[in-house]
Amino acid sequence: MSSRPLEPKDPGLSFGGGARAVLPLTIAVAGFGISYGVLARSAGFPPLAAVVMSATTFAGSAQFASASILEGGGAVASAVTAAVLLNARYGPIGVTVAPVIEGGFWRRFLIAQLVVDESWAIAHRGDGRFDLRRLIGAGLVLYAAWTSSTAVGALGGEFLGDPNVLGLDAAFPALFLALLWPQLRNARAIAAALLGAGIASTLIPVAPPGVPIVAASVACLVGLRR
Repeated sequence: MSSRPLEPKDPGLSFGGGARAVLPLTIAVAGFGISYGVLARSAGFPPLAAVVMSATTFAGSAQFASASILEGGGAVASAVTAAVLLNARYGPIGVTVAPVIEGGFWRRFLIAQLVVDESWAIAHRGDGRFDLRRLIGAGLVLYAAWTSSTAVGALGGEFLGDPNVLGLDAAFPALFLALLWPQLRNARAIAAALLGAGIASTLIPVAPPGVPIVAASVACLVGLRR
């Protein structure tokens, strides 16, 4: 089955369709971005450095892990290792969408920057197919929300107080649950989700940051069974 992007026969299969689909998720993304901005400042990042990291890295969980380690007095090497482990999931994610991203090096490079968990989920059409227009539309909205909310947290964090008191620490889990629900279309998908959750829950108390999420990705092998 071809994984090339389909021509938009309805408004949903378009840049605007992807942007509209991701708008409800930007609430959680913004909450998490503000939390990261506050944490980055407490870890010693200048406001500009925090915003530049969000603009160039664009990977919330990895940024949060590295800033948390630095804030706790951990070594830079530990922070980098945690970030790399958490971002390892983008390897298989990138492989799945690579066939629909065509063009020269710089075009592919820039579009690849927009491939995050949320844009990937929204672009997924089922059976391994992805829509490039929805991916770009969703990715651009998420990028704007993430970088701008980081700036809010980094520049105005002292006025916001502890983000945990506001409940912003729950934004990230809620966001991923919202992404997961539409993917549970059959028994294999449900089995993979439950297995991944079980692996991650077992490893979180004992494994270094990043390892549980990478190990949980082994559950996707359930999808190989026919």
